[in-house]
Order: sequence, then structure tokens, then C-alpha cells
Amino acid sequence: MAEKPSKEPSEEPESSIPDDVWERFVQDSERDIRLSGAPKEPSARARMVTERLRQEEARGAQPEGWRTGPAWREMDGRASRRRRLWAILGVPVAIAVALVAVKPSLLPGDPFGTSSGTPSGGASAAALPAETAPPTAVPSSAAPDTPTLDRPFAGSPAERWADGAAAIVVPKATPVGTFTSAQVAAALKQAKTLLVGANLNPGTLRGERPESVLALLDPKQPRMLDDVNSWLRAPGKKHDPLLLFSRFDPAEVRPAGDVVKVRGRTTFKAGAHASVAIHMDYTFVYPLIQADQASKASGATETSGASTEVARTIVRRVLDLELLDPRKYQATPGKLSITRYDQDLGNTSCDVYDGFLHPQFVSAAPTGAPPTGPTTDPYDRSRDIRHSGTETCGTVSRT
Repeated sequence: MAEKPSKEPSEEPESSIPDDVWERFVQDSERDIRLSGAPKEPSARARMVTERLRQEEARGAQPEGWRTGPAWREMDGRASRRRRLWAILGVPVAIAVALVAVKPSLLPGDPFGTSSGTPSGGASAAALPAETAPPTAVPSSAAPDTPTLDRPFAGSPAERWADGAAAIVVPKATPVGTFTSAQVAAALKQAKTLLVGANLNPGTLRGERPESVLALLDPKQPRMLDDVNSWLRAPGKKHDPLLLFSRFDPAEVRPAGDVVKVRGRTTFKAGAHASVAIHMDYTFVYPLIQADQASKASGATETSGASTEVARTIVRRVLDLELLDPRKYQATPGKLSITRYDQDLGNTSCDVYDGFLHPQFVSAAPTGAPPTGPTTDPYDRSRDIRHSGTETCGTVSRT
């Protein structure tokens, strides 16, 4: 502690500062010096440690990471790289955050629930799971919308259906009676080929002869193959190829895109005639445009395409096939027999028997006879359509 200067007779006059004030001043000054970090005399232990380190450094034995060495240099390098990385990423990250703030739906999965649920452009709504049992109710109404070239299934339950042949999923084969799993699997594959060839093959849809289907039919089944050939050769009211095939007149309509929506199921069991009985129940939805609009559609943009009217025709087919045991019946090995073929047609002209489906367009004058039958929902797959081909032609509640 500093001492107060002694008073000498020959020096300046006595200070007017009281002793207690001087004492407090000295204490405060010493405290401020300690807090300021002013240099202090190192302790004996500190001087010893410093001397030892100096000697080790002189010998080249300085421990790594102390004052110098690769450890701190590496740490400094990593910190520098991190600073450079953040400098590079900072601007794009900031832009991305700003975009998401303006339009949260850009995030995958729409975590903030900002989507309206309506597909845009050519996107489809969430696909329905495959049909595994007979439906018990009519599908709910879709949001009212006008079909366009970009979205030909807009406003239809079929927008959530699977596309084309991929929608026809046959079940896993198992042995049936005298037939092995491999034989049943081959029959199921043939059944799918028949259904695709009759309702999805582009040539068949254009009215060409469906050779792939005819090749699957058993020529030993009485009258069946002859009947089908007569339907195709000379269509008429009693010889209508629409009983088995979906066909459109290319001079009248063209497909609106290359997708046909399909929904249904395939089952099989042991038949009553030592056979494999295959049951198929499928609905096909065909989007179409008028042939004279095809040139417009081919060069239509997203905007101009909306002015090209799209109509939809809906065809439901129920088909029962059998694979007979040739050791017990007159049958050709590997060929299928048709035991039932029922169809329900939606949005096609009534009482026109030229072998083609004729969709009705709002912008065109109606063709065929006026409908006289009841109004039905063509998407109602819970309804039994047995022998519906002989009923009077009715109207549809939606397409």
C-alpha cells in the first residue's frame, strides 16, 4: 500500500485532503490496477514452467498444439473453409428461404397444407388403390371441371384411376383341379392379353381386325369364333362387334392423348366343367376429340388447347373365360372359351349399329335415336350389368 508523504517544515504547505479520503483513494487505485490486468511479477512456479518450455522449444521438443504445430493450424484452416463455405452458400440459401416464404407449396409434400388439392397441368390426383372386391357404392362426384387436352379426365372419378394395361393386374396363380400353377398363370396372362387387345390396342380402337384376340379363342368352342368373325365382317344390330371390342371411327373422332383410364379386377376359381374359371370386370374411360379438330389439337398450346372440346366415352365389360381340360372336353390346349360377355356403354349414340362407338359432343348436333332408357351413372361399378346389351338405350348422369 502506498504511504502518505511525510510533512517537512521546508516543503509546501500541508495538504488539505483529509486522511480518510486519501486512504480510500489509495485503495481504489490499487483495486483498479488489479482489474486492469496490468503486468505483474510472475510467481516462482510460473518462472520455472516458462523456463522449462523455453528449453524444450530450443531442443525441438515443444508439444504439438502448444502455441505452434499442425493442430491449431488445421483448426484455423477448417474454420477458414467453413467461413468460405457459408459465404458461398449464404446467398442461395437466402434466396431459397425467400421463395418458400412467398410460395410454401414449393416444399415437397406441402407440409403447410397450402395446396388446393386440384391437379394442375397434366398432373393426376392421388391414385386410388387397386380394386380388390366388388364395389358397394357409386364413386363420389369429382370437383366440377371441364376436360381439356392437358387434363382429359378433369372432373371425372377416372382421373385417379390407373393407366391402360398397367391397371389390369392378374392375381397370383395357384393350382386349380388338374391344372398346375404354371398352367393357371398362363391362362391368366392370356386373359389379360385378350382384354387389352379388345379394349386398349390402338389398332382395335381404330376399327382394325383384332387378330391378337382371335388367336386366343378356342376354335373348338361351338359358334363363338364364327360369331365374332361375323360381327367384324358385317356389323349390325344382331352382329355388333361392340359386344366384345371397343372401336371408334377414325373419320369421326381421335384419341385425346395416349392414356385410357382403367379400373377393375380379375379373379379365378375352379370351374364347373373341370376348368379354370376366370372372371374379369373392368371399366374403360376413353377421352376423345372430333376428327376435324385433330389438326388444331396437334399444335395446341396449353392455352389454345382449352378451346378444343374433349368428350369421354365409358365402357364397362364383364367377361367370363374358361380354360377347359382337353382330356375331359373337346378343347384346344392353352386356348380360352368365352362363357359370358356383358357390356355397359356410356356416352354413345343410340341405335347406331355400324360397329363403332359414337361419343356425343356438346358442340355438335346429336346423332342417333333419342335415348328412351333410364339415366344411369357409368362410373357405378356396384351395379350388375348382366344382359345390359339388350336393354333400351338410356342416358348417363355424367361422363
